[in-house]
Order: sequence, then structure tokens, then C-alpha cells
Amino acid sequence: MDDSLIDDDDLSLSRKSRLPGAGFFYPDSLDEEYADRRAREAIEGAETVVVADGDADGLGCVALLREVYDAALDVAPFEESLAARTDPTLTDDEDEDEEDREESPVGLVTASPHSLDAALERVAAYVDPGVDVYVCDLCPDDAAVIEVVEQVVARAETVRWFDHHQWDDEIATAVREAGVDLVVGESDEECTADVALRSLDYDFPDHLVDLAAVTRDHDLWIKEDPRSDDLADYSHWASAEEYVTVVGQYGPALPDPVVDYLDHRRVEKENLIEAAIDRADLKSVGPWTVGVTYGRCSQNEVAEALRERGADAAVIVKPAGSASIRGSEGFERAHEVAGLVNGGGHPRAAGCKPDIYDDMLDYAHHWTTEGATTKQVILAAFERVASEAE
Repeated sequence: MDDSLIDDDDLSLSRKSRLPGAGFFYPDSLDEEYADRRAREAIEGAETVVVADGDADGLGCVALLREVYDAALDVAPFEESLAARTDPTLTDDEDEDEEDREESPVGLVTASPHSLDAALERVAAYVDPGVDVYVCDLCPDDAAVIEVVEQVVARAETVRWFDHHQWDDEIATAVREAGVDLVVGESDEECTADVALRSLDYDFPDHLVDLAAVTRDHDLWIKEDPRSDDLADYSHWASAEEYVTVVGQYGPALPDPVVDYLDHRRVEKENLIEAAIDRADLKSVGPWTVGVTYGRCSQNEVAEALRERGADAAVIVKPAGSASIRGSEGFERAHEVAGLVNGGGHPRAAGCKPDIYDDMLDYAHHWTTEGATTKQVILAAFERVASEAE
């Protein structure tokens, strides 16, 4: 395939909004090979290993743990790289920087709920005996994870798990019986960074206490602190190591190179948000008004705009086939809807990817119809939840 066909820089905003990013078109086998190599590099020889969700909450926990173990990386190279990304007179090879940069003795492996088993299998395979292992901001999809958890426990000195999602009671019990110190906070009161902060026996500096509070404002969608949008955007656009290092040094008071970088990226971000809002429709489902749209965009801002139009819930279908479901005070059942379409999450914030894509023709239909089938499947799930509510 000609690289220019999937190069974002060569696409108009309209087309970029309708198509997934370049990474979507890479075979899973290549992604797995790369993920395995990077995980092995992070795990082997590490004094402590953290498996964490790659969002602001999971990575915030890593920043806390590196503070506890005095294992933060030098922030200067990351700041230099940031400056180069916004100054056309400078050169930045971010991929090369990531390859050459020093490794922290607290190794980081990022994962999602769907890739949690694979991440833990890599830990079990590569971790040195007697190492402390942490899992942060991840909730297993099913009980199949227990076997690999037992393998990790058998090699590690201790295994501690911090989370705030809604756990199945039987899975939580099985994880604890396997020998894991599992702490699950209230999903509507704490983010996982809060859980880690109160669970770790350490006197954290003020900037990291503040980091947990602002992360909570973003992750629970409280939206009272304007800095939470900065953390959300930065965690999405930066590499995991960069984000952990910078917020570990500065907390939510991000330095000027980060602020300049965010301003630079937000020009396109706002345009993609507007494109998704312009495509939105409002649907009546049972007692609720559901805003439905499609596009590569920042879902929280789109959902907020749809609420302002009168939506109780918002569905943002992505070009890659997944969807974000956002609720409100009038709709706190997003996780129930997502659970019916191969997903899960929180009462006001959930995600899913309906199992409806059999081949690339299905994806081609998805892109050219702006997610028509996915929208239908998710709206049908809303109908089922509405029927049960009655």
C-alpha cells in the first residue's frame, strides 16, 4: 500500500474526520510483535513493573509509583522534544528518541481491558523473580485472567492492584484469593490515582496530590478544573513515558513547552470536534434523548455539545469501529448499554466495539455510511435498556 494513502498529513480535514488513523491499517501481528518487544525491554531487569491503562488516570498512577521508588526519568529530553514539535526550525525524531531514551527501574507496560491478559502474560514471562508488580486502572473483562494472574503472583514478590471500575464480585474474590492485594475505589467518587494515592504508604509532594485531584476531575467527568482538559489532551497525544515523566515532575501545572504543544494540536482538534457536531442527530429512545454522531474526534467535548442541544446521552462512533457512550444526570446507564455491545465502563462514561466487522468490506461500509450499522446496533442496546427500565 502507498504510504500516502494513510498519511494524515496528506488528508483534508473532512476525510481525516471520516477515516481511522494510520495505525489502524497495520496488521495486528506487527502491533503484537512491537508490543512484545517494548514490553520485554521495560520488564526485563526492572526493579518494579507496572501494568497500567494508557490514559491520564492509569499513567498518573505510574507517576505516583515512580515517585515512591525514586525512579523518575530526566524531564529535560522530553521538553526538548516537545519544543521541536512546535518549532519548524527544529528537528524532532520522536520515535528515535523513544528507542534511545533511558529506561526507568519502574518498568511500564500499557494495556487496555481487552489486552490485559496479553500484558500480564508478558509480565509472567519476562519479570525477574522477586519483583514488585502493580496493575492500575484496569478491570478484567472475564475470569479467564485468573490463570495468568496466578502466574504473575508465583514470580513476583508482591502484586498490588488499584482500580475504580465496577468489578464482578466473583472475579474480584478470585483475584484476591490468587494472592493479589486488590483495592477498588468507588467508581463515582474516586479515580484510580486517588486509590493509589491513599493506598501507598508514602508522603507525596503537593504537586502529585494535586495531580490525583485534577485527574479525578477529568476521569469522573466532573469538569470543574480547567486543567483536567490539559491532562486529558496531553495523555492522549504524548507517549506514555513522556506523560508520566512530565506530570511526575510538574503535576497538573504543565510547563510552557507542553502548553505550546497543546495549543498547536488543539487547532485541528477543534475542527474535528466541529465536524462531528455538525453530523449529529438527536434520537428519542424510551424516556431519553440520545445524540448520535460519527468521526475521529475528542468525544468528551462532542458529548458536552450534544448535551447542550438537549441530549441525555451521547454516542460518538469512531472510524476504527469503536464507540464512546457518555451520560449525564438524566442518564446514568452508559455501562449497561455498552455491556450489551461488547463493552463496559462507568454509569456516565463507557465504551464499546460491536462485533460486526467481518472483513474490510464491512469497514469500508462503516466509513462511507458514517457508522450507520454501528449506530443502529448501539441504539438497539439503548432500546433494550429502556425496556428493562420500564
